[in-house]
Amino acid sequence: MSSPRILVVDDEADLRELLEITLLKMGLDVDSAATLGEARAFLESSDYALVLTDMRLPDGMGIELVSEVSARHRNTPIAVITAFGSADNAVAALKAGAFDYLAKPVALDHLRAMVQSALRLNLPSPHPRADVVDETAPNLRLIGQSHAMQDVRSQIVRLARSMAPVAIAGESGSGKELAARDIHTQSARADKPFVAVNCGAIPENLMEAEFFGYRKGAFTGAHADREGFFQAANGGTLMLDEVADLPLAMQVKLLRVIQERRVRRLGGTVEEAVDVRLISATHQNLVDCVESGKFRQDLFYRLNVIELRLPPLRERLDDVAMLAETILQRLITPEPRATLTPDALSALRDYRFPGNVRELENILERALAFSNGGRIEVADLALRPVVLSEPSGAAAEQRSVALPESAEEIPVALLQRPAAPVGAAEFTAPLPTSLPDYLDEVERDIIQRALHKTRFNRTQAAELLGVSFRQLRYRMQRLEIREPD
Repeated sequence: MSSPRILVVDDEADLRELLEITLLKMGLDVDSAATLGEARAFLESSDYALVLTDMRLPDGMGIELVSEVSARHRNTPIAVITAFGSADNAVAALKAGAFDYLAKPVALDHLRAMVQSALRLNLPSPHPRADVVDETAPNLRLIGQSHAMQDVRSQIVRLARSMAPVAIAGESGSGKELAARDIHTQSARADKPFVAVNCGAIPENLMEAEFFGYRKGAFTGAHADREGFFQAANGGTLMLDEVADLPLAMQVKLLRVIQERRVRRLGGTVEEAVDVRLISATHQNLVDCVESGKFRQDLFYRLNVIELRLPPLRERLDDVAMLAETILQRLITPEPRATLTPDALSALRDYRFPGNVRELENILERALAFSNGGRIEVADLALRPVVLSEPSGAAAEQRSVALPESAEEIPVALLQRPAAPVGAAEFTAPLPTSLPDYLDEVERDIIQRALHKTRFNRTQAAELLGVSFRQLRYRMQRLEIREPD
């Protein structure tokens, strides 16, 4: 079996020779070209495991070759060599479809790591084949058959073939970390670490030590050397969740690490090379953060090379049934399985989910506690009404109705049911003759079920219902609910 073949495109003879020697020592076959024309001729006659091209060539720009390879040879990764400090060129190449990039002077350890990543993709074949990418990806964590989710899943499979930084945008609870993990597990780095960091949960004075590590004695309490997030994710993927919460001082240090691909531990004197793919995520609008001065523009362009937008659950309500079944299967083990009644499933499909999939999980977990024999009714869901607003130029947003604090104003959050659609043709259920009495009866039933489930432990029942002990006691007194003799 022949060795993988690499195409090197560079007009500098010395650099081309250095790259050839390094690749040959790795057991690879190498073809070399000094111009775009020569590179195109090689590509027409051979298949390559990787194309490595300089950005400036005598007869054109390397980014032209990036676009051509991305369009005509989709199974061939291409990387670019950029001049030192040419961050804009690197970003432009990644946006055009480049697999990765190297900065001059070329660090051979970076070159070897990048080549190994490209080889792990296992894309090239010794026989000509159609440029088809398998976008079914059955093992993705993000599930759903709606058009919006099929598009997201397809993007994830394509993004996994690149080493370019990805920025995931989406509302809270929409599955940003799951998407990041899917990108990682579908990529050539799947056998390497995936490290997720919540940037908003780290105290500012500890950020540098947490991200870059520290040496023994660097500060009080540093009793031994410790790796940071970058070292822990070396060779794999580092996810920066809620990246908009990074303070400006840390943003400067992060930008330097991205550009140099090296970190220096706190208290250390030597920089360590790191090979990490960055995936950032936030529920905030980073463009607005840049305009307000909260987020550095140069860091934004380095992280936001490729954007993946996750749709909120209200934009893919067709997936609710599949999501609900999956969540219930996870919550109920072993058998019997929990089931949603048709009315309960219909109510979920009519709900707008301000908290997205995470809210659906919470709703089902609570409903399961209320259900009888695993059969979940509409009343078990205890859905909260939402108010929709439509800002100009933006999609409709929603927020939960504010809940009062005093016992006298306790809301009937547990009793609220999804309203019938405006303009519905008919209402099958008769209206109650007294709404207050009807609501009291439903509330009494839910509280009694919670008390029965907790063996009349009112503290546990209050936690189960999501109210305070004082609120539960007040409602029990008002509804004349007493413990059994």
